[in-house]
Amino acid sequence: MDENREHGVIFFDGICNLCNHTVQFIINRDQQDYFRFAALQSDAAKAEPAILNNGLNTIVLLEGGKAYYRSTAALRIAKRLGGLWPMLYGLIIIPPFIRDFFYQLISKNRYRIWGKQDSCMIPSPELKSKFL
Repeated sequence: MDENREHGVIFFDGICNLCNHTVQFIINRDQQDYFRFAALQSDAAKAEPAILNNGLNTIVLLEGGKAYYRSTAALRIAKRLGGLWPMLYGLIIIPPFIRDFFYQLISKNRYRIWGKQDSCMIPSPELKSKFL
């Protein structure tokens, strides 16, 4: 994935409705066109060592050669969005074990609350360049 060093790459659960809506949310607020996306179920994710040991239960942000998981990934993503969203990055001062407790609570219940799709979303032609 060296060709994407100037971009942060977000790996997300491609069949999760909440995750797909989150990707759309990020795309709509990514004013610098910084983020690229790949489903955790994709070949791009399977080829990425940072994904292999973490399964499909968390968002992963690959940025500058380093992988960020769970709430840390979410906060780093918020920091780069337009509007007031970067203010959420201030929550990074909360210890990760506390932030991740709430993240995992949502993650474990995401299919039950928001549902899931039978297959990964297919990006529209105008968004295809944002997906690996």
